[in-house]
Amino acid sequence: MSEFRLYYELGLEHILDINGYDHILFIIALCAIYLIEEWKQILILVTAFTIGHSVTLALSTLDILSTDKDLIEFLIPVTILITALANIFVKSTNPSPGRTKLNYVFAAVFGLVHGLGFSNYLKSLLGRDTSIVTQLFAFNIGLEVGQIIIVGIFMIGAFLSVTIFGVSRKDWKLVISAAVAGIAFTLVQETMYW
Repeated sequence: MSEFRLYYELGLEHILDINGYDHILFIIALCAIYLIEEWKQILILVTAFTIGHSVTLALSTLDILSTDKDLIEFLIPVTILITALANIFVKSTNPSPGRTKLNYVFAAVFGLVHGLGFSNYLKSLLGRDTSIVTQLFAFNIGLEVGQIIIVGIFMIGAFLSVTIFGVSRKDWKLVISAAVAGIAFTLVQETMYW
């Protein structure tokens, strides 16, 4: 197996691992306001998240940036909670251009935090390798593909609920966002930093 494939599969498995559900929750919170026909915005959103976490993942893995692991473990559910609450308190049913831009900012900026969460995992895999560009690239491609799989499954659920079963778009957004917010709030309490 090539090194690229190995790290690609590790990235894919890492994002799809149910034990890493905090990242899955964040992606769901980001996508809760969209329907499948808005796939272009969703793709940009997922890519913004990947870019955000790729930056800090690379900086941390290369020991250019170091952070307190406990602080990052606390901030990850905070990012999920903020995103879910924004979904709940924004009254508009359809995402406006302003709301879509805000979601892109959430994805990129909060992706920086999530990248720091991935960095310890990737550092342990790389060991003392001096050249890690290929490994980082492959790992990030695996993460991106995994995120697209999660989004695809979620969008099928949204399509079935809203289009087939007639759940209103507003109710779909509120139920999903409230569920994510509840789980995120529990995670915030469990990882309390102070």
